[in-house]
Amino acid sequence: MTSSSVFDPPAGAPKHVLCVGAAVLDTLFRVHTLPTGQGKVLPYDMLQIAEGMASSAAYAVARLGGKASLWGAVGNDETGERIIRELASAGIVTGGMLCVEGTRSAVSTILIDDDGERLIVPFYDPKLHHMTKAFTPEDLADVDAVLVDVRWPALALRVLKAARSMGKPAILDGDVAPDGIIERLAPEATHIVFSEPAAQRLTGIEDFAEMVRLLKRRFGHSFICVTAGAAGSFWCDDHSNDVRHSPTIPIRAVDTLAAGDIFHGAFALAIAEGKTPAEAIQLSSIAAAIKCEAFGGRSGAPTRTDVIARLGSHEASSL
Repeated sequence: MTSSSVFDPPAGAPKHVLCVGAAVLDTLFRVHTLPTGQGKVLPYDMLQIAEGMASSAAYAVARLGGKASLWGAVGNDETGERIIRELASAGIVTGGMLCVEGTRSAVSTILIDDDGERLIVPFYDPKLHHMTKAFTPEDLADVDAVLVDVRWPALALRVLKAARSMGKPAILDGDVAPDGIIERLAPEATHIVFSEPAAQRLTGIEDFAEMVRLLKRRFGHSFICVTAGAAGSFWCDDHSNDVRHSPTIPIRAVDTLAAGDIFHGAFALAIAEGKTPAEAIQLSSIAAAIKCEAFGGRSGAPTRTDVIARLGSHEASSL
């Protein structure tokens, strides 16, 4: 078996991942450098696209050959209609989306510079996630894993609890959140993948291996991983209790927007497919890296064929 063959999907129907959380209409502006003060910024490219943490993760699942469903909330406006329409056309099952009366859909403006770094100005109507979507265990019966972000914590908590009680992987996207949200959701998660900023905020340190150790001590019931961008990922091996490092592939970053979301979606699908954490992280790292090579947020998410081909070329160049 070649190392790339472990990325092949299992036989049978595609695995089904339910993603819960953000659905946003992003306006992306490409600029040479990010602004440092007041004045006018002149972009040289732009794109509007429906995405957000859970939405982009769901797109990654669909691109990699899985079945992706999204539970999110939009306002009763044209923007909400556009968000749902675009995500559905991208291959995501959107029948579980809520349209909330009297609210505005989430939007954001994002500047992306020539190094792929970004400045994000998001707006979420405070009333958008006040409702909690009703569901029953039957609604999760054909789901193989759930992935929740921090944008709709009330629903995320209920979905994590339900999935865990049913013996399904319950995965938390541990991104930066208001105080107390991670602590509220983490006890119900079987797997937590933290972003570097969130891990630093929770631990107060910058050493990645030590971050993982501290987070594992705090959330010992869960698999713990911290993503570190170009530095790869650091995670706790639950068999040996050692902290391991998984490097990523070298790239020239054009746009890092949604890279973490692509990582989470790929990770959730890989876990649903029964892959080991090491295999899931390798798949996710390559998928996220490839995404960074293209401008356009989640639109740069690769297919499974893309990921396997890149791994093969990377292995060949390393010989």
